[in-house]
Amino acid sequence: MDLPSDLTTGERIKLIRESRGMTRPVLAGLCGRSPDWLKKIETGERELRSHSLLMRLAAALRLDDLQLLTGGGVSVAAPVGGRLSHPSLPAIWEAVMARPLLWDLPATPPDPAALRTRVNDAWRLWHESDRNRTQVGARLPGLIRDTESAVRALEGDSRRTAYVALSDAYRLTGQATAYLAPAELAWVVADRALAAAQASDDPSAIAAAAWSLGNILRTTAGTDEALAFVQDAASLLQPHLDGAPDHWRGVYGALRLHAAVTAARAGRAGDAWRFWDDGDRIAKSLPAAYVHPSTMFGRANVDFHAISVATDLSSRRQSLSLADQVDPDAIPSLERRSRLWVEIGRGHLQRGDRTAALHVLQIAHGLNPETVTFTPAARTAVLDLWREAPRALRPEAGRLAEAVGVATA
Repeated sequence: MDLPSDLTTGERIKLIRESRGMTRPVLAGLCGRSPDWLKKIETGERELRSHSLLMRLAAALRLDDLQLLTGGGVSVAAPVGGRLSHPSLPAIWEAVMARPLLWDLPATPPDPAALRTRVNDAWRLWHESDRNRTQVGARLPGLIRDTESAVRALEGDSRRTAYVALSDAYRLTGQATAYLAPAELAWVVADRALAAAQASDDPSAIAAAAWSLGNILRTTAGTDEALAFVQDAASLLQPHLDGAPDHWRGVYGALRLHAAVTAARAGRAGDAWRFWDDGDRIAKSLPAAYVHPSTMFGRANVDFHAISVATDLSSRRQSLSLADQVDPDAIPSLERRSRLWVEIGRGHLQRGDRTAALHVLQIAHGLNPETVTFTPAARTAVLDLWREAPRALRPEAGRLAEAVGVATA
C-alpha cells in the first residue's frame, strides 16, 4: 500500500482502516480500546507512544510492516498476531490450560514448603539471569502443574501454603509472558493468581497478586482502571501495616510505586509524585538493605521508579538528573538494572542526544538482552534511535536494532 509520506500515524490508521471497510468501534475493540480512544489517535489529539498498541493495530489491520503506520523509510516487521513470540510459550500455555482433575492427583501429596522454595528460586532466577524469560520459562510448566496438584491434594495450613506458592507461580508466569501472551490468556493467569492468593487468606499474597493484576489492567484496560484497582488493594492493606512483617510493607510500597507510574503515563504529574512519595516513605521505614523478593521494592527500586515517573511525564532534565544520582549496581535485579538503562536512554532520546542514547541502550542490551527485546518501551526506544540516528551512528544503531529485532533495512 502506497501512502503519502506526510501523513501522521493517526491519519495513516484512519486511511488504512477505511480502506479495509472497518468501522472505528470494530478496530478499537480488536485492540481492547474504546472508539473514543481511537478517534483521539486518528485526529492527533492523543499521541500513540505504545509499541504494543502499535503492534495490535498492525495485526488488526492485517499489516506485515509497521512502517505503514509510522511512516519513514524503515521497514519494520509486525510480529504475527500483533505480539512478540518466545519458544517457551507453548509449553507454558499447555500447563496453564490443562489444570489437573481430581483423579489426576499424585499418590504422595507434594511438600508445600518445598514448592514455596522452588517458586522463590524461580523468582530469584527471574531477577538474576540475563536470559530470564528463557530460563524461567523452562521451569514454569512444571511449577504450574505441581502447585495446582498440591492445592487439590493438601488440606488445612498445608493447603494455604500451597495456595501462596500457586499464586506466586502464576504471578511469575505473568511476568515471564508479559507482552507475549494474548490479552485473554494474560487475564487468565492474573485472575488465577488473585484467586489462589484469596484462597490462602494471606494479606501480603493478595496484595502481591493485585500488583500483578494491576500490570495487566494497565496494558489491556487502561490507566484509570489500573489506578483504581491498585489504590483499592493498597487501602485494604494500609490499616494493618503497623507492626506488620516487612514483606507486607514491601508489597504495599510496590503498589504505591505502581500507582505512581500509572498516573505518570496518564499525564497526572501531581498524583504520580504523591504516590511516589508514599512509596519513598515506606522504603525509609524498612531496613536499608530490604528488597521484596518478587516486586524488588526497596530503596534502589524507589529511586528507579522516580526516573520512570519523570521520563513518562517527559521531564527529561529531571529524569537524567535523577539518573545521575542512582548507582545501577545497587539494584539487585539484573532485569531492573537493564530497565534502568532503558529509562535513561529514553531520557536522552527526549533530549535529542542520540549518541548518549545509543551508548546506554547498548549497556541495557548487554546486561539483559531479553529485557530489551521483549519490553515495548525498550523496543520503541531502539526503534526511535534507529530512525533518528545521525549518519555516523547509523551502523551501530542498525546493529542494535537488528539484535533487538525491531527493524530491517
